[in-house]
Amino acid sequence: MTTHAQASFNFVGNATTAAALLNPLRLEILERLREPDSASGLSRQMNLPRQKLNYHLRELEKHGLIEPVEERRKGNCVERIVRATARHYLISPQALGNLAADPSQVQDRFSSTYLIAAAARAIRDLAALRSSAEKAGKQLPTFTLETNVKLASAADLNAFSEELANTVARLSAKYHNEHDSRGRVFKFIIGSYPAVTHAGEPSAADSATKPQIAGKISKKGDPA
Repeated sequence: MTTHAQASFNFVGNATTAAALLNPLRLEILERLREPDSASGLSRQMNLPRQKLNYHLRELEKHGLIEPVEERRKGNCVERIVRATARHYLISPQALGNLAADPSQVQDRFSSTYLIAAAARAIRDLAALRSSAEKAGKQLPTFTLETNVKLASAADLNAFSEELANTVARLSAKYHNEHDSRGRVFKFIIGSYPAVTHAGEPSAADSATKPQIAGKISKKGDPA
């Protein structure tokens, strides 16, 4: 039975597991199994036959999407208690194989297509790095910086982007060290896009407040 803490994320890296995950009923089962439960408990919650739920639970467990946490004896029967392997799931672009977006195949580095491809590559790389770190019992050092900046015009956007690029180039030249064998290469990705509203549309003039930087720096890194 499982004794470790529930993971925050489960990266799904192959097409077969992704297909098993994306069944609408299984998505609902996984959401309910953020807290441990049995087939009987799910049957009562979802008003579905236990036999049907048992089939889907077996498929989810086969693909590593749920895990057993306890067995309870009820009369002559043993009831298995299971839970989702993570609170949240993310399908890695790796699941698409050669169909996954690849920034090296995009010529226009200023296009939204390139930004999407770079973001997809970051997700794929992080999925692999987290998996390796988890197996080694190590932590993964990461850095995240996020902010909203209200720009008055396209000219201001261009000026901001140029100044940011020059600053990054200066910092890279200052800290990059090719000669230290103990060093480790880190990939930094900087991109921007119009902020969206909750409805998914580009935002208008939302606020006149100063931008707030939301960043995360950890010397020890995130738990795998």
